[in-house]
Amino acid sequence: MVYSQFNPNRTVYKVVLLGDGGVGKTSLRKRYLGEGFESSYMATIGADFAIKRIDDAGNEIIQIWDLAGQPRFSAVREAYYMGTKGAILTYDITRPDTFYNIPDWIRELLNNITKDDTIPLALVANKVDLKGGDLTHISQEQGEEYAKDLSDWSKLDVPYIETSAKTGFNVNQMFDMIVENINYRAGSRMNI
Repeated sequence: MVYSQFNPNRTVYKVVLLGDGGVGKTSLRKRYLGEGFESSYMATIGADFAIKRIDDAGNEIIQIWDLAGQPRFSAVREAYYMGTKGAILTYDITRPDTFYNIPDWIRELLNNITKDDTIPLALVANKVDLKGGDLTHISQEQGEEYAKDLSDWSKLDVPYIETSAKTGFNVNQMFDMIVENINYRAGSRMNI
């Protein structure tokens, strides 16, 4: 099926990957699309975009917008938030600053979406394959507690999930979870 064909029955889930540069957003996206893992790092400039059919008929499609994490791209990122249905907040467990910067990403998201809309979020602790050893890392308990705080604040379930783009651990589940929460949110709004 060609994506440019008009299909009034198609559901498109626009999801943005947010987080500091180098946390593994591009690697997560590539792993989900079946492109494997590359250990070399190349910064995303502005945004990178990919689509994947969720169902065999092509009636459900996820659009993944991988937004550049470096501060110098903040003005460029603004245009890519329009139409966002869900956001994956990603941090690198071995770089605590990327965890502590998540509130900045939430502020940026809120400043660039429709003011009266609340969108599903997921908190993703990436690079769990690097747990242990001498590296300082954000604990699972810290991530779970913050996801609970975000859930209380947003009045939506904000799942916490640990991933590894390198091994593929929980990558598909992460995207499945955000799509499920988008569907749940859409259904609950229709029942109000």
